[in-house]
Order: sequence, then structure tokens, then C-alpha cells
Amino acid sequence: MQIILYSNGCPKCKILKERLNEKGLKYEESDDAEVLKNNNILAFPALDIGGKILKFYNAINWLKNQKMEEPYNE
Repeated sequence: MQIILYSNGCPKCKILKERLNEKGLKYEESDDAEVLKNNNILAFPALDIGGKILKFYNAINWLKNQKMEEPYNE
């Protein structure tokens, strides 16, 4: 599952990033506001989970229901 964090570094963005890291989830970061605008999302942050874009509070709730991943070792 591909996860993209749309972030501009705001306090809410940092919270979402911390939660992703706490769960051990791999994700990419993007600051492409055009993608959000095209999906009728007017503010950062947002989380794209396999093509479905969630606003901040929905993303936080989604993360609460995720189990912690095993640490990633290359």
C-alpha cells in the first residue's frame, strides 16, 4: 500500500508525520498543493492511502486503527 503525506511543515503536518513514524509505516512526502486542490482539499496536511485522500482528522482516525508495523531493516 502506497502512502503519501501531503505536508507543508505546519504543526498538524508534524503531528501526522509523527503518528506515521510511530506506527512504522513507510510513506513519501509531497508539498504538491495542486493534487490537494484537484481533490477539493483546501489545506495541508492530507494523507493519500492507496489513492484515497484523507483530511487531517480522518487520517488521524485511520492511523489509530493501524497496527504497528515491524521495524524495517534493509
